[in-house]
Amino acid sequence: MPIDRKVARFNRRFANHLVGPLFSRLPGFGKVHHRGRRSGREFATPVKLFRRGEDIVITLPYGPGSDWVKNVLAAGGCEITTRGRRVQVTNPVVFADDGTTKMPALTRRILSRVDAKEFLALTPVTVPGSAVRR
Repeated sequence: MPIDRKVARFNRRFANHLVGPLFSRLPGFGKVHHRGRRSGREFATPVKLFRRGEDIVITLPYGPGSDWVKNVLAAGGCEITTRGRRVQVTNPVVFADDGTTKMPALTRRILSRVDAKEFLALTPVTVPGSAVRR
């Protein structure tokens, strides 16, 4: 079972504001920029992520029922800031890990302790003849 929703609420109200600005610059972390599907407000959510081929994969320790995941799915994409770069991504797909998903060993170990097995994969949008769009 993923991490309890009470922890998610605490993180959303307090911890994310403290660690969010720092985490988006560290390797393996980022910030998802998304718009509320009902409110239309802009939000930024700190996340743990890794690359799988061209895709960016985000861990879902609270499960796919988190508001930010629903917002990204409804919008068909979002922007992610990682290592100081902002990348537009699209084609969000939630998937469950069957133990064969390539990911950093430390990430797998941590997620196995909280029984988090679901992920969100997104594809960076590229502009022909240039690098990933910012």
